[in-house]
Amino acid sequence: MERSRMSRASSSRLSELPQRVESNRMSMVYATPQSKQPSFGKLNIPKPQSVSSERRTSFFGSRTSGAGMARNSTFGAFGGAEKMKDPRPLHDKAYVQQCIRQLCEFLSEKGFPGSMSVKSLQSPSTKEFLKIFEFIYCLLDPTFQMPTSKVEEEVPRILKDLGYPFALSKSSMYSVGAPHTWPQVLGAVVWLIDTVKIFCCMSEQDLLFADFSDGSTEIEEGVEFNKLFLDYTAETYNKFMQGADTFEEEDAEYLAKLKRLYNVDEALLASMEEKYRMLRDEVERLEKESQTDRLMVKRTEKVKLQTDLQKLQSYRSNLESFKANLENKASGLAEELESSGLQVETLKQEESRLQHILSTQKFTPADIDRINWEKRELQQTINSLSKSLEQAEQHMWNEEITLAKVKETAEVKLAEYHKLARKLKLIPVSAENACGHDFEIRTSTEYGPSTMVQCRTQIQQPLRKLITDVEEECSRLTDMKLSLEESIEQVNSNISEKANDLKQLREQIRRLDEQLEQDMQDIAHEEQKWSAEMESVENHRKLLEKKVTLGYDEAVEQLKAAQQQYHLVLQETNEERRTVVNNLASVFTTAANHLSIVEKFLEDQHKRVDRVYTEAFREDEVDIQKLKDMMESFITKANSL
Repeated sequence: MERSRMSRASSSRLSELPQRVESNRMSMVYATPQSKQPSFGKLNIPKPQSVSSERRTSFFGSRTSGAGMARNSTFGAFGGAEKMKDPRPLHDKAYVQQCIRQLCEFLSEKGFPGSMSVKSLQSPSTKEFLKIFEFIYCLLDPTFQMPTSKVEEEVPRILKDLGYPFALSKSSMYSVGAPHTWPQVLGAVVWLIDTVKIFCCMSEQDLLFADFSDGSTEIEEGVEFNKLFLDYTAETYNKFMQGADTFEEEDAEYLAKLKRLYNVDEALLASMEEKYRMLRDEVERLEKESQTDRLMVKRTEKVKLQTDLQKLQSYRSNLESFKANLENKASGLAEELESSGLQVETLKQEESRLQHILSTQKFTPADIDRINWEKRELQQTINSLSKSLEQAEQHMWNEEITLAKVKETAEVKLAEYHKLARKLKLIPVSAENACGHDFEIRTSTEYGPSTMVQCRTQIQQPLRKLITDVEEECSRLTDMKLSLEESIEQVNSNISEKANDLKQLREQIRRLDEQLEQDMQDIAHEEQKWSAEMESVENHRKLLEKKVTLGYDEAVEQLKAAQQQYHLVLQETNEERRTVVNNLASVFTTAANHLSIVEKFLEDQHKRVDRVYTEAFREDEVDIQKLKDMMESFITKANSL
């Protein structure tokens, strides 16, 4: 991790020339205390030395020779201008599609507030391009707002100020989505995305060094640092002139010398990073606790987990049923395969037997003539039998049609019989009026006299017996009806007597109601007194709740003030990072002291919030206890009354 911190990110390459060999490291020249982090937006944007497509050549001359070939050491042409040509294949459709996908992924990742797809980015309108440009540039400068006029001049100027090394004409802003202008504009947007990534990477990195030995604050301007820097520069330039493009060994050696020179304590760096992480986690935890209800969050998570569990269980049951079906199909296929194998073996044996007979038999010409004559005779017999068979089949078809019609008529009558039997509750055997007899006539494929006799013996005798039983039941019910009528007359006389008794009971009920109404009025008067006392108690409780709320709000405000103080301190720390180029030792000392102050301040604030919350909680408990005692006294008085 420390090596990645010391080498920074690969996207922090500051050269305006396109990199000829893709590399995941940056030159160690920019990792020295002399390096300057790029600032963007309103943070003092430096004016680049390039003008449109021209740039200043380096002190060591042009780097335009091909890789793998020796360079000519031309120390002349210092300060001369060099025409820049974009080496990217912007007219290659595959490369353009790759850039479009990269832009779409970046917008989705950063939360672009609009619907954007690869299809819509094939030829976007000027309005869509300006929205995309404003969104990306706001990642560098959150206070930026796209002007309403002369945007065709503003966009190229912003890219020029950021150091975009290639020309972007004003006319291309009028028709951004045109096939001849969109690739160049897309290249500029992709370059701006890389710049945003570099800025985000550098803003998230911690400081490189954290401790120095005594009396080492002036090493940066001393002889030792200059000697190390010049040796490293000379060595890497010699290898560059010999055709090399990467300098990993020199970078590692230079980094090790810098660490020895500045006495870097990696353990202290790790401990400070751990402290910073713990403080940041504590602040995030406090923010979440003050803004969200953890119980509701846990309940929501529980409901989600239960839903997922039910889905998994249903999915598992579906898989088990699917597995059982597959096993059944596999067993059926195995049985079919086994039967097919046996059938194949039988056919092979029959084939071998017939082949043996064919190879052993011998025929004479007379036998062949006799066989042919028998064949003709058999063919004639087959023809005559075929005609007879057709006639028989036709006759059978006619008889089957007649039989089908008769069956259809019988089935209709049988259905009517079954319908009537079900209405009379004779079907099925367990029906109310069946008495254990089976009155259902079942269809049979064979009809005859025996079938009719069986149906008669099965149905007629139980029906006759049932009719006799029904007549006897009717006579019994008639006698019962007469006896019930006599009972009704006697009951009516009893009702008239009970009516008189009822009048007397109603008079008594009326008197009791009057007494009850009087008692209810007395109780209501008592309840009004109790409600007035309860209202006073409730007002006192609300007053206590208000005090508790005010104490809690005060604690929350103090927490917010501490958070704002923390963010201000963090912003000041970020501002102090920019002074690393001039005085790295003092910046690290100040940052370390500042972090300790912030830690102590946050601890004090945290203790203060806990103390205030504890005191308020204790006061609330005392007030609640008083309320409970008061309520118990009220309940005791009410019970005594």
